[in-house]
Amino acid sequence: MGWTILRGGRVLDLAIGTAEFADILIEDDTIRQIGPPGLPAPAEATTISAARRLLHPGLVNAHTHGHGNLAKGLGDCWTLELLLTAAPWITGNRTLEDRYLSTQLGAVEMVLKGCTACYDLSVEWPLPTAEGLAQAEQAYADVGMRAVLAPMVADRSFFEAIPGLMDALPAPLQAHAAALRLPPGQATIAGMRAALAGWHFDPDRIRPAVAPTIPHHCSDEFILGCAALAREYGCALHSHVAESKVQAVSGMRLYGLTQTAHLDRLGVLGPHFTVAHGVWLDDEDMRRLGDRGASVAHNPGSNMRLGSGIADARAMLERRVNLGIGTDGANCSDNQNMYEAMRLASFASKVRGPDWRRWLTTREVALAATEGGARALGFAGRIGRLAPGYKADIVMLDLDHPNWIPLNDPVNQLVHSEDGGAVASVMIGGRLIVDTRRLLTVDLAQLGARAEAARERLAAANADHRRLYQALEPVVGSHCPGLARLPYHIHRYGAPLD
Repeated sequence: MGWTILRGGRVLDLAIGTAEFADILIEDDTIRQIGPPGLPAPAEATTISAARRLLHPGLVNAHTHGHGNLAKGLGDCWTLELLLTAAPWITGNRTLEDRYLSTQLGAVEMVLKGCTACYDLSVEWPLPTAEGLAQAEQAYADVGMRAVLAPMVADRSFFEAIPGLMDALPAPLQAHAAALRLPPGQATIAGMRAALAGWHFDPDRIRPAVAPTIPHHCSDEFILGCAALAREYGCALHSHVAESKVQAVSGMRLYGLTQTAHLDRLGVLGPHFTVAHGVWLDDEDMRRLGDRGASVAHNPGSNMRLGSGIADARAMLERRVNLGIGTDGANCSDNQNMYEAMRLASFASKVRGPDWRRWLTTREVALAATEGGARALGFAGRIGRLAPGYKADIVMLDLDHPNWIPLNDPVNQLVHSEDGGAVASVMIGGRLIVDTRRLLTVDLAQLGARAEAARERLAAANADHRRLYQALEPVVGSHCPGLARLPYHIHRYGAPLD
C-alpha cells in the first residue's frame, strides 16, 4: 500500500480531550507519526486532505449479532425471553447467502456510521458449520471491516433452560417446543472445531472466538468444552451473562450461585472472557470479573429496548472491569449505530441516581467505545487510538455539519451530539472504505435488492414459525415476567416493581 499522509485535520485525543491540528503519516496499514501541520512525508506518499475534518479512532462495537440484520424492525414490545421465543420465526430457514447478506448489511451500516471493528456472535441453525462461518467472514472481508466472529452455541433450548417453562406450556405447544431441541453438545463442538481448523482469514482483520450463548442454556460439560476449544485455538470466549432478571433468577435456581460465580467456579473467566450485558451483576460478580481481567460489553440500547434494566457501569469501572460498548443485534436494537450507543451509555448512567459524581463522563464513554472495545476483541494496543504504532482505523467527521457547529468540547460532542450524520470518510487499515459519504467497497443498490428478495422469501418460509410464536407469546409472556417478579438481592429496573 505504501505511504499515505492525512493533512489539515484536527486529531481528537480522547484521553485528554483535545482536537489539535495535525497531520497523520501512515505506512501501509499503520500510523507511523502524528505531527504538526506540514509534517514531512516521503515524496511518493499519497496525500489526502482532511481539512474541516475531525479525526477520531474507529469505534469498536463490543457486541452485535450479524444474523440479526435481516430481522430489524420485526418486533415491538419484546422482552429478551419473547425475542428468544421468536428466534425460529425471525432467523429460521436461512441459506448460506442469507448469512452473507445479513452480516454484510450490518457491516455496511457500521462503517457508514464510524465503526471499524465489531464482536459478532452469530447463529447458524442447528449448529455452526465451516461453510456458514466462511460466509460471515467473507461478508466482513468484502466490506473491509475488522471483526471477531463467534458462533453462538448451546446444548439446551430456551424452553429447557427456563425453570418451569416447558411444564407451563399446553401439551400441543410442548410438542412444538420439544422439536426445537438442539443437537448434542459434542456435535456442536465438532462443528466449531472444523470451522476453527479451516480458518484462513488474516487474524489481524477477522479472527474467531467461541460464544456459549447463555450459561444456563449450556450444561457445565458444554461450557467446559467450549473453553477447552478456545484454549486449543487461542480464541476468546463471549457469553450473555446476567442480561435479564429472568436469567439471574434462573442461574440462582440452577446453581445456587450467580451465573458469574458459577462460571468462576468452572474456571472459565479471564482476560479472554467477555460478559455481554451484565445488567444484573452484583458487586461480587463485578469484583470477580475485575480480578480476572475480564470485560463487559455494555449494551444500553438493547437493555432498555428489551426491558432488561439499567446496568451499573460505574460500579464495573470501580472494580477494574474492562468496559466496552455494543449495539447488540439489529433484531433487538434495530440499528448498528455506535454513536447512539455511546449517547445512551452516557444517559443511562445519569438516570441511575442523583449523584452526578457517579455518572459516566463522556471521556469514559468514548474510551469504552474505542480502547475498551479493542481490548475485549483482543486488539488492545493495535486499534482504538490514534497514535504511532496503531492501525490506521480513522473516522473523519465533517466539521461543517450541524452536529459540530459550533465546536465547543470535542469529546462531549462526539458522545452527545454526533449521530453518524457527520461521518464523511472512514479508513480501515490505511484503506479508504468510505470517501465523502460514499461506500467504496459494496454496491448498496445491489445489496438492497438482494436483501429485499431475501425478506420476501423468508417471510413466506417462516409463516408457520410466526404462527407458533403467536401461540407461544401469551405463555412465555406470562411465565417469564412472573420469574422476574421474584425477589432478588439487587434491583436494576428503572422503577420499582408493582
